[in-house]
Amino acid sequence: MHTLKLTLLGVLLSIFATAAVAQSEYRARKGDTLTIEVLEDASLNRSVQILPDGRISFPFAGTLVAAGRTVTQIEAAITAAISSNFVDAPTVFVSVQPLKREAKGNTGPAPVRTIDVYLLGEVNAPGLKAVRSGTTFLQAMAQSGGLTNFAATKRVQLRSTNSAGQPTVQTFNYKALLNGAALTQDLKLRDGDVIMVPERRLFE
Repeated sequence: MHTLKLTLLGVLLSIFATAAVAQSEYRARKGDTLTIEVLEDASLNRSVQILPDGRISFPFAGTLVAAGRTVTQIEAAITAAISSNFVDAPTVFVSVQPLKREAKGNTGPAPVRTIDVYLLGEVNAPGLKAVRSGTTFLQAMAQSGGLTNFAATKRVQLRSTNSAGQPTVQTFNYKALLNGAALTQDLKLRDGDVIMVPERRLFE
């Protein structure tokens, strides 16, 4: 029995070690979720998603490149960026949850084609949304979980890339639309589009 317990313990340790090596060697990709913990300040702990431009936003650090980097490299980048806010260099831990991607060679029924859309800012359900191809701006907003009390509803932005590969920004008065105003064109979203709901200004 004692030998069996030692064998099981050895197997478990081997599994954990293999998982740790896999995490350390994995290079983060767009759409992955990073769980970031700062030992010296728990208020900074959070999960963030890597945006289509390969970057993340983090308090005190601003925006940092994450895509293409290992966990160790991301930890080092965050540590360097926020160190000036601590007496001693902070201890930063990062773990990555890869975005679930479709497996190749699936012989089952063809899946519904989806595109990745990002909802950011003052929405109740921010983050990556896999929506049906052909989804419009208003349909995507309906999947935002609603807006927070701090949302600037007159300045909702749609950040996209046109057919020429140039970035575009369009602003919508979402409050007016909710009150029945006509929308000239309910734009169909493209893969990687970002809907940004900014925080309202004082007296706005």
